[in-house]
Amino acid sequence: MMMKEMIKRNILLAILFILAPVLLYAGKQQTPKKPNVVFIIVDQWRAQATGYSGDKNAITPNLDRLAARSINVKNAISGMPVCTPYRASLMTGQYPLTHRVFMNDVMLDTTKTTIAKVYKNSGYTTGFIGKWHIDGHGRSSYIPETRHQGFEYWKALECTHNYNQSAYYEGNSDKKLFWDGYDVIAQSNDASTYISEQAKKDKPFTLFLSLGPPHDPYQSAPEKYRSLYANKDMQINPNVPAEIREKVKQDLIGYYSHMTAIDDYIGKIWQTIQEAGIENNTIIVFTADHGDLLGAHGSWNKQQPYEESIRVPFLVHYPALFGTNGKTSPILLNSPDIMPTLLGLSGLPIPKSVEGVDFSGVLKGTKKDNITHTLISCVQPFGQWNRKRGGKEYRGIITTQYTYAKDLNGAWLLFDNGKDPFQLTNLAGNPDYADTQNKLEKLLQATLKQRKDEFKPGMEYVKQWNYVVDETETVPYNTVNFEGKKIIE
Repeated sequence: MMMKEMIKRNILLAILFILAPVLLYAGKQQTPKKPNVVFIIVDQWRAQATGYSGDKNAITPNLDRLAARSINVKNAISGMPVCTPYRASLMTGQYPLTHRVFMNDVMLDTTKTTIAKVYKNSGYTTGFIGKWHIDGHGRSSYIPETRHQGFEYWKALECTHNYNQSAYYEGNSDKKLFWDGYDVIAQSNDASTYISEQAKKDKPFTLFLSLGPPHDPYQSAPEKYRSLYANKDMQINPNVPAEIREKVKQDLIGYYSHMTAIDDYIGKIWQTIQEAGIENNTIIVFTADHGDLLGAHGSWNKQQPYEESIRVPFLVHYPALFGTNGKTSPILLNSPDIMPTLLGLSGLPIPKSVEGVDFSGVLKGTKKDNITHTLISCVQPFGQWNRKRGGKEYRGIITTQYTYAKDLNGAWLLFDNGKDPFQLTNLAGNPDYADTQNKLEKLLQATLKQRKDEFKPGMEYVKQWNYVVDETETVPYNTVNFEGKKIIE
């Protein structure tokens, strides 16, 4: 009997010895590696200006290919369409009156829970390259590590639009460096190098690449790209007044030249990810902080609640989860929703401080989309849209069909974007749309109540948080900052 028991025990041990590697491998397979994240954000690229959206002006073959293999979020909205407020919402998942960054050149509180801090605390390596614009200590000043908001790898500058002599600071060094040539190329190449290096390591990584173009000045892309458009018959949208169409045509040539340069290097970054063997488990996002009116409704730049200003491109490429058959999603994705949605797709917990919506379940098809509207606002007009240029406070609602906005005097704009995509006919006050306007007004009031937004005059918020502004009610950034402190470079 003892001999039989010994034989049985030895057989069991031999089986366990053989099966152990298989069982260990199976255990590992049950907890897949967290996805990498490559988040590419550009400045002032409106959603309509891509080949995949049907724009015949745009030469964007790489983005077109990416869109064909990604989820195209066609209703991505920049809730406060201007640089610093958007970026603060991107980092925190909060609305501007919560994070208090509702004007350019104001610092985001360094105690905030940011997307980079969450990824870093979850075992990720974090990197940031390019335009920062949430430091508020001057646009060319050194940004110490204590204000990097959780990013470890760091090659950034607060803000510049001199794309061919673009400065940056590396790591915790206060030595000002300069990118070689056109910064889109240099920054994208640096991003590719970072990705290649991180792909060799066990830890997942998150990289934010923040590019300055196609923000004006429009005519500063390399000649290689400008020549593509020099003799192109540019199509002008019908909401551009006749008297400025010639200027708009010239600006569009430069605008699209920047875009094609960016498209070229997004293609190279995508190729780097593929060659590194990590495409399947990497979330690639392409988006913009806001759009550019570029002559629409007789205006330029952003801040206003028109389509060209508030609607941005948003592609999500994640083969492991979504495959590579392109699809379009109608979700109303606002700026504060990006952080929780990315964290949700990464399988990470969402901090309680986040106000945005986690759409990851909707994108995966495991949850129903019950978001019918989203908030747009201008707390305080400034800069390129200050009061002398017609700027004013507004709050508004975007649905999948309508844009509704009111200023301090009442209803201002109402557009049926389905019937009127260029927003040529303002329906506010139109008796035929009274029921629609009333419904949208009720939605707006409920949203403002939820956000604890009293919709006060902008300067009341400026005074509440003691921001220093100049005679145009704009935060200065040349000699003093938002606190009135001298800017040191």
